Amino acid sequence: MIVLFTDFGLEGPYTGQVSAVLQQTAPGIPIISLFADLPAGQPKPAAYLLAAYAMWFPVGTVFLCVVDPGVGGARRPLVAEAAGRFYVGPDNGLFEIVLRRAAPAVLWEIAWRPPAMSASFHGRDLFAPVAARLAGGEPPSAMAMPAAAVVARTDWPDDLAEILYIDRYGNALTGLRGDQVPTSARLSAGGHVLAQAETFSAVPRGTGFWYVNSNGLVEIAVNAGRADQVLRLGIGTALEVLG
Repeated sequence: MIVLFTDFGLEGPYTGQVSAVLQQTAPGIPIISLFADLPAGQPKPAAYLLAAYAMWFPVGTVFLCVVDPGVGGARRPLVAEAAGRFYVGPDNGLFEIVLRRAAPAVLWEIAWRPPAMSASFHGRDLFAPVAARLAGGEPPSAMAMPAAAVVARTDWPDDLAEILYIDRYGNALTGLRGDQVPTSARLSAGGHVLAQAETFSAVPRGTGFWYVNSNGLVEIAVNAGRADQVLRLGIGTALEVLG
């Protein structure tokens, strides 16, 4: 399958145009929209989400990953193979955590170019055709050449104590893996200190808490409420783990 992981949104033509290219180039291959509303133009939070959610998909999955504020610039267009899955997208940190956790990985720089390519929509014109061809069984070597490793972002920790994403319910996903935070810990966020609970019904209505979500990330929620509004949380809000 091909998995879409982008900040394109569902409004406007972008996701639709990319999907159309995938359908034309790889007819019959399932296309799954995982995220279309990643934090716009922010590869760093997206990198932690990609590492958490990619592991849910089987070996052989092709991820079309586009959070690309430098589109048209000097960043390399890459194919990465890590833990048996392929990732297609820009070399801007988006694959940092996936590559770090799945080492060793193999990288290729995309050399193929379409007959016409816009300066501002490489997701549609370059990355989508490459992802479709990979999903159709072509090897990376048919479109790309071996590439040197990405420059490691040593200032990006293994676990990021920040809010990465707000879902439609107002729950706040963090960059902390649940198995790295003891259940006895409290989290400080937005001026509030939160204890752990297993699930929403374990706390009174209107109460904030943290729990480990279904994909292994620490998530902050409010029972029967929106954590982003009640606790004043947003993308990039810093957290502190308290003993």
